[in-house]
Amino acid sequence: GDPGLLTLKGREALATADVVLYDNLANPELLRFAPPGAERIYVGKKKSHHTLTQEEICALLVEKGREGKCVVRLKGGDPFIFGRGGEEAEALVEAGIPFEVVPGVTTALGIAAYCGVPLTHREHTSAVTFVTGHNVESIDWDRIGHVETLVLFMGLTHVREIARELIAKGKPPETPAMAVRWATRPDQQTVVATLASIADATAAARLKPPVTFVIGEVVALREKLDWFEKLPLFGQRIVVTRARDQASEFTSQLRALGADVAEFPVIETVAPADPVPLDAALGRLGVYDWLIFTSVNGVRYFVERLDASAYDLRGLRARICAIGPATARAIEALHLKVDLVPKQYVAESLVEAFAPFDLEGKRILLPRAAVARDVVPVELTKRGATVEVVEAYRTIVPADAAELVAEVFARKPDWITFTSSSTVKNFLAIAGRQVLDGVKVASIGPVTSETARMHGLNVAVEAREHTMDGLLDALRSD
Repeated sequence: GDPGLLTLKGREALATADVVLYDNLANPELLRFAPPGAERIYVGKKKSHHTLTQEEICALLVEKGREGKCVVRLKGGDPFIFGRGGEEAEALVEAGIPFEVVPGVTTALGIAAYCGVPLTHREHTSAVTFVTGHNVESIDWDRIGHVETLVLFMGLTHVREIARELIAKGKPPETPAMAVRWATRPDQQTVVATLASIADATAAARLKPPVTFVIGEVVALREKLDWFEKLPLFGQRIVVTRARDQASEFTSQLRALGADVAEFPVIETVAPADPVPLDAALGRLGVYDWLIFTSVNGVRYFVERLDASAYDLRGLRARICAIGPATARAIEALHLKVDLVPKQYVAESLVEAFAPFDLEGKRILLPRAAVARDVVPVELTKRGATVEVVEAYRTIVPADAAELVAEVFARKPDWITFTSSSTVKNFLAIAGRQVLDGVKVASIGPVTSETARMHGLNVAVEAREHTMDGLLDALRSD
């Protein structure tokens, strides 16, 4: 399910783990909350394949517990709702190993919230029953047939037989029914029918496990209360190529709009190969009239190097220019004022922003990436300024980038986003052009778009405001 539904206590438990035993239905993203050195053991079970039997899982829990390790058993949903958590807890009790149980959001509650189907409603039902559909013969149909709202777990294989039994016990054939696969995720699939037709409807939709059914009058409320599948980017698979340490906010915004986001960082920022030029500039910080930052990274690495030196911001007397709002915010976080921000967040607009200023004889410091366009230093030099360009950081291809290609493109994305020319070039060098056949390209601005087109890519949308928020708006409006 949606990894955002993990409880605070669940996250705290993962953060202390020495060992994590995780299931097939536990979202893999949750594993990132465990310490880097924690042992991760997959013990998932599918209908046709069990990595370990239940007895072996219990034995492994006992074994790891006896080693004195902090063990987290990570399950999908709630451990005590058809999760066999009770059996595992009993095994620990018998072995004398202390434990605690952290409740989770069970599938039924996730479906209720994300499909707009309240399981109880004052005007429709005051009772809800959870049933597992594994063994039809073991169910007391005389009791189940009269419940107001029925949630059927793991019943896809036997749904036709179950519907027949319910109707035979008096449930009206026209009772609203719903089947949901991958509830709370961007690839959530929902099929709505009647009790009499739900088996045919799920077969026509070719639903595969995991599927959960909701049967009852409350299903009729979905048409009015559904919100998740109406989100503007619901179901859209979007690849984010931004650096890993800068992608989280954009990724979160996309997911909040219903997108299925795959992070594929093709760029990583690192310190300059030779810090001497930047160190020298920091040593004479007081001589500059202007300090220009063209990225958040420039601010970050400038400050990190300053902190490592014998100097600090008290030596700064220059006016400050930031290429865009994100860069300006990074500067303002240092309790410094930004004197100049261009109307558009590209080098040409930055040069235009300096038009009212007399630059004759002025000294300008430009700490930036090792490889960048020379528009700013060239044009400001023509105006009489002395522009000192120093390498504040450089960009490289992440070491594990090639390993992610198969995983990210196992399912064809709808979109790929590029936030700089470097992301375009690096992506194509890593993954090749062919993986983007049928994938729409979203670009942060004209320079990035030009690079993409030079490499044979068609740009479907370009951000009007050349920022991450602008790129988000472009995706929403397409």
